[in-house]
Amino acid sequence: MNDADWKDRPEGGGRFAIRLIGGIARHGGRGIARACLYPITLYFFCMRGTERRASRDYLQRVRGRPASALAVARHIHTFAATILDRVFLMAGRTRLFDIRSSGTDALLQLLDQGRGVLVFGSHLGSFDALRVLARERPELKLRVLMDRSHNAAITELLAELDPSLAAGIIDAGQDGASIVLAIQQALEAGEMVSLLVDRVRPGEASVSAPLLGEQAAFPSAPWLIASALKAPVVLAFGLYRGGNRYDLRFETFAETVDIPRPRRSEILSTLIHRYAGRLEHHLRLAPYNWFNFYDFWHSQARATSADLPAGKPADQQPGLGQRH
Repeated sequence: MNDADWKDRPEGGGRFAIRLIGGIARHGGRGIARACLYPITLYFFCMRGTERRASRDYLQRVRGRPASALAVARHIHTFAATILDRVFLMAGRTRLFDIRSSGTDALLQLLDQGRGVLVFGSHLGSFDALRVLARERPELKLRVLMDRSHNAAITELLAELDPSLAAGIIDAGQDGASIVLAIQQALEAGEMVSLLVDRVRPGEASVSAPLLGEQAAFPSAPWLIASALKAPVVLAFGLYRGGNRYDLRFETFAETVDIPRPRRSEILSTLIHRYAGRLEHHLRLAPYNWFNFYDFWHSQARATSADLPAGKPADQQPGLGQRH
């Protein structure tokens, strides 16, 4: 398998491992479950060469020096720790964590006006920390765009832990028109719709922007959706700081995204360059939080179209079936 085929990589450890760590977390507590992270880290370090190579390459870019085996192991352990914490966050056990929020005022102001908001996240840290805000404000509704088939074990576990959150998933495996319609309905109801915007599938329309010194591809579809629905866009970063601490940061990116057809390429490029700059800023703040364990800079997506084909509305563009 080519290192670039991230969407074909199985869920880490498989269904059994995810169910096992979920069971240990629920019945043995977070302390016991965290002790299990060391053998899990060792397993992934030894058995998953694709992820190990991707980690070493990324860490060298972000730190500016060769990455040691210990640094790679720390990177994998950080990822495993956030996956474990998903169990507790999804189960509503937020009191176990010290989650410090910033930038929430602007987000809440938009929501209090009855406007739905697109919350753009990334595979940086834990996007599940966003659930804390939704629990603190029960009147706020959170919908998550996620491919149920690609994340089957996690989706099943979520359905057991919190059926209401599972019911709020917008399945990214649907056709593009159905996805856009579901997002539009959620926004019209004044809900938050979260989606990850840093990862491109092979064949998906994308735009290149510099990240850590080299061009990388970012999907165009999320920005076209924002423009078509004239929705506010807020960036969210849930940075894991070790132990039980998370920093949940919101940044208002645009109160309205407008991409007129005659200037589509130019404006898309400007938006994605801005986004890549904010992503790099947070990467440097929390370098071990980057969880794209594949060849991000030289993936198959780099060979796809950088511009969108003319003459198609947003809901007919390729790539709306985004995957987490």
